[in-house]
Formats: sequence, C-alpha cells, structure tokens
Amino acid sequence: MTTQAPAKDGRYQTPRRPHVLASLSESPAQMYSYEQYKETADWLLANTEHRPLVAVVCGSGLGNLADLLKEQVAFKYEDIPNFPESTVPGHAGRLVFGNLNGKPCVCMQGRFHMYEGYPLWKVTFPIRVFHLIGVQTLIVTNAAGGLHEDYRVGHIMVIKDHINFPGFAGQNPLMGPNEDRFGPRFPPMSDAYDRDLRKLAMSASRDLGYAAELHEGVYCGIGGPSFETIAECRFLNRLGADAVGMSTVHEVVVARHCGLRVLGISLITNQAVMDYNSEARANHEEVLKAGRESAKMMEKLLTTLLPRIETNNNVN
Repeated sequence: MTTQAPAKDGRYQTPRRPHVLASLSESPAQMYSYEQYKETADWLLANTEHRPLVAVVCGSGLGNLADLLKEQVAFKYEDIPNFPESTVPGHAGRLVFGNLNGKPCVCMQGRFHMYEGYPLWKVTFPIRVFHLIGVQTLIVTNAAGGLHEDYRVGHIMVIKDHINFPGFAGQNPLMGPNEDRFGPRFPPMSDAYDRDLRKLAMSASRDLGYAAELHEGVYCGIGGPSFETIAECRFLNRLGADAVGMSTVHEVVVARHCGLRVLGISLITNQAVMDYNSEARANHEEVLKAGRESAKMMEKLLTTLLPRIETNNNVN
C-alpha cells in the first residue's frame, strides 16, 4: 500500500512556484545552497523510515519500475521542499521509497530536462539529495534512439560511456562556484560508468536469456526537445555514439562529482532516421509505447541485478 507524503508544516512552506520557463533567466548566483540540499534530505529522512542504498531514475515510459517496490512510501515532487516539478508526459512526478528484492531503494518516477526550461543545476538537484540521504549507487535509465545499425526497438544498451554534447557548448551542471562538501572542482569522467556494475548488468542479462537483445555502447546526450535531423544522427554515429537521448549525462556528472557509483541503461524505443529516402518520423508517443511494451525486460533485469550490488561506502 502506498503512503502519501504528509503536508508540509510551516517551516517548509514556500511561495507558489512560477512557471518553469522562468528558470531560464536564473543565474549561478541563484543556485541551490548546500543548506537547501540538506533541508530537502532532512525532510525526506524525517518522513520515511526507509534508508535507500540505491536510487533509480526512471526514464520515459519506464515509471512502472517504481511499482515493483514493496512497503512503498511515495512523495509527490510538489510536496517535497525545494524540489522541481516534471512537466513531461510519461513522467509521473513522484519519489517512491521501498524495497526491491530486499534492497532498500528510492525511485524517481519522472526526471527533469534542459528542454523544460530548467538550468542544469536544477535538473540534477535530486542526485545530491540522494547522496545526502545515504544512497551509494545510482542507476539511470532512459528511452533512447538507436544509432547503431544492430540496435532494434526493444533492445537494451548498458552504457559504457557518454558524449555530453551540451557540455561542448558550456552547459555543465557543475558550472558556477564549486561546493567542496560534494566533490572536487575538476572531477574525472573517464570512469563515469562503473565497470563492475556494468559486468553485473551484463551477467544478469545473460542469466535472463537477454543476450540477443543486449548491447554495451556509448550514449550521446543532447538538449532537445526536437528529435535529431538525419544529418545530426549520421554525425553522432560517426562521432562514436550508439544511442541518443535528451537526459542522463548531467545526472551522471553530478553523481560522480559526489562519489556515487553509476550504472546507466538505455531502452531503445525508436530507431534514429539516417536515410533520406525513409518515411519514418520519430515521435514521443512512439517512445512511450515502445517503453511500455519493453518495460518488463527492464523490470526483470533490475529485479535480478539489485540484490547483487554490494555497498561501496561512497568512495570517490
């Protein structure tokens, strides 16, 4: 049975939030303070007895992953102090605590994106909150377009590396003053996706008989919300990207900044169009439909994988 969050008391009352697009004008000087991250973390810890070691970010069409949790306690984003709100179809906008196969977890049913108008330090706000409540491992899932010629709709890609395309243009969630209590000024990203976790995911997939649908590849994050042109898809593929999407990389950068281990998994929900003679067109409804149809594979994978994840003591 799901327990909804209690109403906020006077200490945490905040003014009604302006429309999300107002955040486009927000500067690094308006970034969250360490105290605001801690306020949110303390509120969550005070309102649930769950102490998750693993956080799962559910991508488009994959929100049902959170429904697998036992002994659930759920909070709407709008009820959580300082939390942004998701505006994207297929993202429920809830933080769900519970246990999955004996592993204490918290799931984000809906993430935040650049294209919603949020600055990246707000997009990645939950990741630092997870760190402060004791999470050690972050699993990021997403719906992605397949760029590799062998990828088909319904296939799963374990992310071994990423290309942070907005980062090339100076859009990085770590811009602005560094908060040393979270991590160093210049964190390395060559080990962004934990090798041992990737091995666990590949092993769990083989045990489930998913070998034919499983790949390991490079994810490219772009800004969105428009889907890529044919020329852009060809370019990204030649650059070394196997799949493309509009999320994930910013969350991973912040997670590694605060010492969390990261596992990234993409569900291929559409094939990128790279042929000028093709009549195919990418659309969000197709993404959601493919996500719903293939979500069972992802659910079984995570259910099998989670008990195998060991603690890491938040070591950088």
